[in-house]
Amino acid sequence: MSTDLPVSARLAWWGTAWLRGQVVTDLLLDAVIGDEATHAVAGLGHLGLGAPADTSRGTGTETLLGGLARLRAEGATSFGAAFPVEGDLVGLGGPAGFNTEAVEAGEAVVVAGADVGLVPVTVGAATTWVAHRAVRRQLPDVGEADRALRQELLAAADALARLEVARWRPEVADHLMNLRHRAPLSAPDGVPARCVELAARGLQAVAVVDLALVDDGGAISAAEAQARRDALTPLERAGRRALVAACSPEVWPPA
Repeated sequence: MSTDLPVSARLAWWGTAWLRGQVVTDLLLDAVIGDEATHAVAGLGHLGLGAPADTSRGTGTETLLGGLARLRAEGATSFGAAFPVEGDLVGLGGPAGFNTEAVEAGEAVVVAGADVGLVPVTVGAATTWVAHRAVRRQLPDVGEADRALRQELLAAADALARLEVARWRPEVADHLMNLRHRAPLSAPDGVPARCVELAARGLQAVAVVDLALVDDGGAISAAEAQARRDALTPLERAGRRALVAACSPEVWPPA
């Protein structure tokens, strides 16, 4: 099972497949929890969503399966991922409290049909999905996100060539030259092949940016360092938007 996907993307893909009867419960739990020890859901009761399916963890927290089962009973139709940053709340629709927590975590899940948002909070090997109210969101179209990512990859490669990327970060140059050789992602039945491929390229783009910006490398001036950041910021944004589109069943192309 691939755990290269962020945890919100895993819940979006396998959680939606589980809701639609395309994967069994054990596969859902294995995929979402991955190498961690445990996952739980907290706060659904505070939102007035029925009786807990499993109260073994206490009043406000229940098992991952118990929480997901309760959301299904409340009319959940799909799980979609968000990967926001300050100034770019892609995948979110509000309210402000949910947005703030999602930005702090760097990711979240929006439960369509139940008006619930889940923010993962990880401590050690345990993750708790904290529930919030969420409202309908606007999402990038899969085709639009695909085209934007391809465009930004080309633009970033050209810009970094001019900035002599091979001199200051040879591993970044290697990644850019091997964009066609991506490790395959594992996905459940029901996720369009186009979205699996888009998610892989989105993750790759974000990884290239993270690697390039880990420090100032061989920058000889603040201006050069800023030029590198300016060249990479649009690629990072396009990568996150691609991942959101690929992990949001609301905008998936028809099967």
